[in-house]
Amino acid sequence: MGWVPVAGSPAREDGQRGRDGLRGSGKGRSGAGCGRGALRAPLSGACSALSLEIKASASVRGYVGEQVALKCSFKSSFPITESLTIDWTYRPVTGGQMETIFHYQSVPYPTTVGKFKDRISWVGNVANGDASIAIESPSMSDNGTFICSVKNPPDVYHNIPQTILVVTERGFSFQLTSAVLLSILVFLPSITVVVLLLVRMGRKFAVQKEKKKPGYKKSSIEVSEYTGTGTCFGKLRDRCLNCVVSESWCFHNWLLSTLGLRRGAESSR
Repeated sequence: MGWVPVAGSPAREDGQRGRDGLRGSGKGRSGAGCGRGALRAPLSGACSALSLEIKASASVRGYVGEQVALKCSFKSSFPITESLTIDWTYRPVTGGQMETIFHYQSVPYPTTVGKFKDRISWVGNVANGDASIAIESPSMSDNGTFICSVKNPPDVYHNIPQTILVVTERGFSFQLTSAVLLSILVFLPSITVVVLLLVRMGRKFAVQKEKKKPGYKKSSIEVSEYTGTGTCFGKLRDRCLNCVVSESWCFHNWLLSTLGLRRGAESSR
């Protein structure tokens, strides 16, 4: 469904017509002293504010190709009716005229022309005071200023919050933090020790199981190992295995003690 945006500020135009009407009826003076966006009640003389409170994020960061939401909320002193309208306007970061990219009145009307064609979606809920929209597949050329404007007659005056959108390329998400590094240093030696111990225990269990078989005879290597005259390769293998296990275990204990001392020092601070 297409629509033609009205040039100029909606709030200012309605406010101007309201002031002109008051001047014509002779009630313009009754609002003196109440300030812009407020009228003085004819009987009580009290000021009755006709204003909307609109809140929007001052800046929003988006990433190329990933949907980005532009949050906008409003609060009206009058019940929500079908006359409520929402307009989102956009000005490029390079400057230029504002262009309306979204309009709402009972149903959403995303723009059907321009760079945001088929890329604006309605994610708000007027019943909850939510006037948010989302931009699909943003690019760095979308960077600029977005303005959320809401009217709920007779609430027509409101602040004008601006949201600056900054779209960038998403960088490498994984970062090797100190916590990740410490976790690697703690768990890697532990896993190494456990694996080596399991391998050693498995080999011993297999040898013992083989010895229990009937008719088993010791090989010359086993006899030499038992008598302390084993081959150089066998002795070197056992010593290397014992060395790796002991060194890994010592490093693991040292690392845990160091971390414990560091945490204790930090907690004492």
